[in-house]
Amino acid sequence: MTKIFDISLTMHPGMVVWPGDPAIQMYRLTKIEDGDNCNVTFLSTAVHAGTHVDAPYHFLADGTTIETLPLDVLVGPAQVVQIPEDVSVIDRKVLENIEFIPGVPRILFKTRNMKIREAGDRQFDPTFVAVSDDAATLLLENGIQLVGVDYLSVAPFNNSRRTHEILLGAKVVLLEGINLDAVDPGLYTLYCLPLKLAGSDGAPARTILVQD
Repeated sequence: MTKIFDISLTMHPGMVVWPGDPAIQMYRLTKIEDGDNCNVTFLSTAVHAGTHVDAPYHFLADGTTIETLPLDVLVGPAQVVQIPEDVSVIDRKVLENIEFIPGVPRILFKTRNMKIREAGDRQFDPTFVAVSDDAATLLLENGIQLVGVDYLSVAPFNNSRRTHEILLGAKVVLLEGINLDAVDPGLYTLYCLPLKLAGSDGAPARTILVQD
């Protein structure tokens, strides 16, 4: 029996955003109860809020932008990997203990970051689990083309540039802010469709996993 897991965060005013980014705004411009013909909602957000995809242009001045990302990387087999709760950073040593599924070029990391959200999704937590630069190199060595993480950045808070540069420089798609709480480790089919925004360094993405 086919199961579909929605691994997108629900965007809403007050949800956590990266420090310095504007808060999400959502409100109705027109309201049926006020006599308007229909309800129309206004949305204002940075493109790296909630579940989103980074384009190379996010960290590379000459990088490609979000509308050019190849669909054949955004859709296909993906491996969900459980990272032990005592891990504070996904480094090369952690990855060397992972059994990569041959021929699966997409990997999603399920970490203790889920507990950060359980504690409250209103305040940014800089202690989130992320991927170190030496681990990023190992991911390339294993043929990974898409990396997914369950907080707002693939890279550690105080060292964000190098991991991004390594992965985005190799045209690896970065899927950030996913919710894997209800997903067990294993093999799935990923469907990730970022908004097609012209010239943007990223975009929000409705993302699902399908398990047959």
